Amino acid sequence: MSDNAGVKLNGEDQNLDDEMSAVEAELQKYKDLVEAADNERSRLLLEKAEAEDEKRKAQSELNTYMENEEKLNGIFRRDLEEVQEEMNGLDRINLILKRELDDLRQKLQLKRAESDSLQRKFKIHAKIPVKTVKFTRGLEADEGEDRDDLVTSVFTVTQRPSFLLKGGQALITFEEEKVAEQILRLAKCSVACDKAKMDIKPYALTLDPSVKFEVHVKVSKKTIKFFNAPPTLPEERMRDRLELSFSRASRGGGEVEKLEYDKNNGTGRVTFVNTGVAENLVLRGKFCVDTGSDMVVDVFPLYDYQLRKFQTYSGAPNRTVLLGGIQELMDEEDLQDHLEIHFQKPSNYGGEVENIKYVPNGKELTAFFCEDGVEKAG
Repeated sequence: MSDNAGVKLNGEDQNLDDEMSAVEAELQKYKDLVEAADNERSRLLLEKAEAEDEKRKAQSELNTYMENEEKLNGIFRRDLEEVQEEMNGLDRINLILKRELDDLRQKLQLKRAESDSLQRKFKIHAKIPVKTVKFTRGLEADEGEDRDDLVTSVFTVTQRPSFLLKGGQALITFEEEKVAEQILRLAKCSVACDKAKMDIKPYALTLDPSVKFEVHVKVSKKTIKFFNAPPTLPEERMRDRLELSFSRASRGGGEVEKLEYDKNNGTGRVTFVNTGVAENLVLRGKFCVDTGSDMVVDVFPLYDYQLRKFQTYSGAPNRTVLLGGIQELMDEEDLQDHLEIHFQKPSNYGGEVENIKYVPNGKELTAFFCEDGVEKAG
């Protein structure tokens, strides 16, 4: 019995050892799990700390970017305001300049109108008469330039005072100035025409200004101008071709002393050694230049002119009276005779009539005045 009891105890001890081993293994397992969990927790805490650092850095960078953006927005707004203000200033300046331009255009228009009026007033339409001339004396060397190269002419132009006589008006010139003064003192003149009478109004005559001046013209006998010569070749070759062509006697040219050429507008000047060549080319008006192909250029004389001794004067026709308001009670010649008879009578405050001209309604006539006061109609 004692042997059986001992065997049983040994068996129980063996089971207990096995259970203890199993428990220890299980405990080690849980220790390993706890250690692994601690390691994982430490890793997660480390990653969280790193993430927090990254977050703080990102937030700092974001704040920096936002601050920079705000600064840039402020700079942009200031620049935009400055640009807008500058644009507004330019708009104001543009408006001012536009107004000044409009004012200048109006002034220019007025000046042009004034210039046109003066041109119409001083415009001269006259045929130059042919007159016989003779040689009187030669010019000394100190009286001008070398006359071998120039043809010098002086023209004196005198504009006679004129007055536009309209229909229903007449001009009457008395031999004595005091008679004209007497007529001008009358408010009206009653002129008898057969069985009828008409009232005529006398007016003092006012003439537009007239001019007198000299035109001094100098024409070169050796130099000509040419036009329409575009640069179809390089400038130096073009210049050489022009000089070579103008030097050929077979083309009407001659020995060239100097040639000037402007490629920008295709014009130039040629000075020949001898006289006569320029005159012949000017009379022809055209010249053929060899530039590889024939080029026809226009030829003109080289001249210089000056206006000198320009004088403006106003004529005073003290012996002439303008008669207005004349009615067509009879034909032109009879009515003019009745006017002359009326104003010749001293009882009508008249006197000897030197000249009279009547213009019927619907017509116009220009009366020209000489320096001695004698009118001539034209």
